[in-house]
Amino acid sequence: MIPKESTYRDRLVPWHLIRHLPNCQRLTVARFSRRRDAESYLNALRRLMPTVPHTIVFVNAVSVLDENSVPIASELSIER
Repeated sequence: MIPKESTYRDRLVPWHLIRHLPNCQRLTVARFSRRRDAESYLNALRRLMPTVPHTIVFVNAVSVLDENSVPIASELSIER
């Protein structure tokens, strides 16, 4: 994997909503500039698709989240 330098756009939207896929893969569903917006979107997704696991992840400028990386350390869970 070639490290990717973060762009200004990446720093503007540090909150990522990811969907967990089989074989430890993930899909970025949406990106947000505020955590509250990501939480609201997550709540709507949970109502529409209650069986599909989603997680909100904060990605800082140092650890850029690309399609080959798996966020583990900065994972934030929202309990109901």
